[in-house]
Amino acid sequence: MKHSGHDANSFGIIGLGKFGLALAKELVKAGRDVVVLEKDESKLDVVKGMIEHLYPIEQITQDILVDTGISHCGTVVVCIGKDIESNILTTLNLLELGIPRVISKAMSEDHGRVLRKIGAEVVFPETEMGLRLARSLITLRTLDFLELAEDISIAEVLLSKHFDNKTVEQLNFRKRFKLNIIAITHENQTEVDISAETLLHANDEIVVIGRNEDLHHLQEYNNRA
Repeated sequence: MKHSGHDANSFGIIGLGKFGLALAKELVKAGRDVVVLEKDESKLDVVKGMIEHLYPIEQITQDILVDTGISHCGTVVVCIGKDIESNILTTLNLLELGIPRVISKAMSEDHGRVLRKIGAEVVFPETEMGLRLARSLITLRTLDFLELAEDISIAEVLLSKHFDNKTVEQLNFRKRFKLNIIAITHENQTEVDISAETLLHANDEIVVIGRNEDLHHLQEYNNRA
């Protein structure tokens, strides 16, 4: 993990309560590199064998953040709960180290206001929020996401260059991605009558429905270099 720069596909998690655990599991499931720091070593046992970079730490300093490699992550989520002082100081240390995206869990609106003031993004403590945040981090070009069931969702996706000037038939969309296109918006005009001859363009917004694993497959294709 120790390398120069920041890796957009690496995520740091500090604190492994319900929120942090849900977030870590979802990111690992999606194949992302995860670094976890936790004071209570027993909590790390739950994810041993699942996550390679696990660090039991007594206190969080900038030196620790650098030594563990979490300072090279593109995104770090501070999941420390009741210890608000530690939460704020850790967030400040991460921001001072130049982490591109620092997201912190807030316990109250006042706590959240302080975190925003120092430059962090703020989320509030819910396991469901952890899952939703993980999916939003993974699907970088997803505009919106609605989970209908445990494994079936509707997503609005901003198409990349890989779809430019190709028909649904040319892409073999249904067979390749196992998803159904519900609507396409091109230059502020929305079309719901989708056929094999429907032409797609880069920066079109499409609404698709299907299984989460197939949505991830679409996103991987959409986001490739």
